Amino acid sequence: MAEQTFSRRGLILTAGAALFTPALLRAQTPVPEIAAPVRHNTNGFSSQNWQDHFDTLGKAAIVADTSSRALHYWGGDGETYKIYPTSVPRSDELTKRGYTRIVRKRVGPDWTPTPSMIERDPDLKYMPPGPDNPLGTHAMYLSWPAYLIHGTHDTRKIGRQSSDGCIGLYNHMIEALYQIAPIGTQIRIV
Repeated sequence: MAEQTFSRRGLILTAGAALFTPALLRAQTPVPEIAAPVRHNTNGFSSQNWQDHFDTLGKAAIVADTSSRALHYWGGDGETYKIYPTSVPRSDELTKRGYTRIVRKRVGPDWTPTPSMIERDPDLKYMPPGPDNPLGTHAMYLSWPAYLIHGTHDTRKIGRQSSDGCIGLYNHMIEALYQIAPIGTQIRIV
């Protein structure tokens, strides 16, 4: 049987190789790109109670929370409750808060910029219904002039401060809300 001798130097080299082998293997494995941190706003999508905002449920009720960028809907039956992600006004100056209601609804809305929008961007012009229309496929007009809850074809706007005062939803979500929210639905924007 062959005799093996161990030296201190050999032992150190063997132990060092054993320690560094996993690091060498990891170095050969491509590292996935690290995405930018995403701000998750789970508070906005937690359930709320309509009683915290309205004296009675009435036909239906909506709370549009501009800080969490979520729209909460309660049906007049007291059983239906939905939450939708929204776009919100881009600044506090454009944000109107308080109580209002749905006074009119329209599928395929046309869009006319307000005088203040034209002042900020003189190139804005009337737009008929269609894929370039900023109101999307459905719109619900509020008792406040020029304020709406509407869809958008630009899905990048949802979850952001991107509107000139309106509350925007994905087109498929405004279509669903449009079907269940009757004219007269009470709204609170906070």
